[in-house]
Amino acid sequence: MPRSLKKGPFIEEKLMKRIKAAQKTKQGGIIKTWSRASMVVPEMVGLTIAVHNGRKHVPIFITENMVGHKLGEFAPTRYFRGHAGSEKKSSVR
Repeated sequence: MPRSLKKGPFIEEKLMKRIKAAQKTKQGGIIKTWSRASMVVPEMVGLTIAVHNGRKHVPIFITENMVGHKLGEFAPTRYFRGHAGSEKKSSVR
């Protein structure tokens, strides 16, 4: 369920300060954050933000299609490696 329009999108203040500073300097550095709940806003487009997934920071290049989503959606915390392999038994009947 999205956040109330009256409240506006949630963006961690520290992250927003870093984004505004990166825009002023127009530097292409990576911004590290642990705030997975922060929403992607249009000011972030074109920046690379490294989102923590519990183990490491995953670098994400922000595009226009990502606006409105949460940062945590782009840094998966679990990886599916497949089910346990079962050998195919040739059953002759």
